[in-house]
Amino acid sequence: MELKPIVIGITQGDINGIGYEVIIKSLMDNVINELCIPIVYGSPKVAAYHRKALNINNFSFNNIRTADEANHKRANMINCLDDNVRVELGKSTSHGGETALISLEKAVEDIKAGKFNVLVTAPIDKHSMQSENFHFPGHTEYLKSKFGVEEALMFMIGESMKIGVVTGHVPLSKVPELITIDSVIKKIRLMNQSLQYDFAIRKPRIAVLGLNPHAGDNSLLGKEEAETITPALLKAQQEGILAFGPFPADGFFGAGSFTKFDGILAMYHDQGITPFKALSFDTGVNFTAGLPIVRTSPVHGTAFSIAGKGEASESSFRQAIFLACDIFRNRQFYNDAAQNPLKHQDIEIHSDHVDELPPEIFNAEQPL
Repeated sequence: MELKPIVIGITQGDINGIGYEVIIKSLMDNVINELCIPIVYGSPKVAAYHRKALNINNFSFNNIRTADEANHKRANMINCLDDNVRVELGKSTSHGGETALISLEKAVEDIKAGKFNVLVTAPIDKHSMQSENFHFPGHTEYLKSKFGVEEALMFMIGESMKIGVVTGHVPLSKVPELITIDSVIKKIRLMNQSLQYDFAIRKPRIAVLGLNPHAGDNSLLGKEEAETITPALLKAQQEGILAFGPFPADGFFGAGSFTKFDGILAMYHDQGITPFKALSFDTGVNFTAGLPIVRTSPVHGTAFSIAGKGEASESSFRQAIFLACDIFRNRQFYNDAAQNPLKHQDIEIHSDHVDELPPEIFNAEQPL
C-alpha cells in the first residue's frame, strides 16, 4: 500500500480565543510538516493579528486559494473571511461565532469533496455559534448531522484511558430518560468497532460505568443498572463483545481499574470527561468515532481569559494532529487488509505424523 502524505484541514475556531495561538504554536514544530500537509481554514489578517499579539515573528502561512495549491513543506492557509473581520480578544461575540462557522462549513465542504484527508477543529464558543445555520450543542452533533450518521461517539483519547459517553451535551436532568437499552448497546457497539478499526485493537475490553452512585447499590439507589445497563451488557456479550460492568464510577477510577481496559463507556458527560481531563488535560484529544471521516480536536475550550497572552499550551492540539494521522493510517491498513485477506490454506496432516507435532498447535488462537 502506497503511503501518500496526509493532508489535514484545520478550522480556525473562535477568532477571539486561543485557537490561533495553539494552531500556530503546533505548526511551528517542524515534525508536523514531515508528518502531514496542514491547511488552515481561516484568515491571514486574523493570523497576523494573533502573531503580533503573541510576538511571534518567525512563522508565516503560505496563502492559497484551494487545497490543491497546498505547499507540502509549509503550513498553508485558505482565506475564508473578508477584510471586515474583527478580532476582540477574550470576548464572546456574535461575529466570532459567525466566522467560526464559516471556517467550519468550508472545511466540511472540502473534506466531503475529498480535498483533504482528516479534520482537526480548533475550539468554538458554542453560545456565540448559535444561529439559523448552527443549532447544535457542539462539533460532535453538527458533524453527525452533516455526514448523516445515526450514531456518533464523543471519544476522549489519552495515554492512560480512552473514554466515551452515552449522552453528551445534554442537561443532567435529561440524562436518565436517555439511558435506554438501545442507546447503551449502540454506544458499546460503536466503541468496540472504533477500538478495532481506528486503534487496531483486535479484541478490545470495554468497561461500562453505572449511572447511579455505587452503580445503584442493588437497586437501592436507582434501577437503571438492573433494568437498562445490565441487559445492554448481556446483549453485547452475546454478540461477542468483551464488555463488562456496570462499575461504580468512583471506585472504578479511585482504584485505578481504568488501566485494565481498552475503552470505558460513561453514562453522561461529566462522569467521563471530568476524570479524563484530570489525568490528560494537557495531552488528551477529543475524537468523534462513527463518522466516515477522521475528526479530532483538543480537549480544551476557547479559554477567553488567556487569549492573546501567550499562556496557552499547544500540547493537546498537537496531539490532535498526531492522533488524526494515526487513525487515518489505521483505517487505511484495516481497509487494505479487508480487501486483500490471506487466502485460506488447507493443511493436510497425515495421521502417522500427528504425534510429532507440538500439542499447542491445536490450541493456537487463529490470526486475523
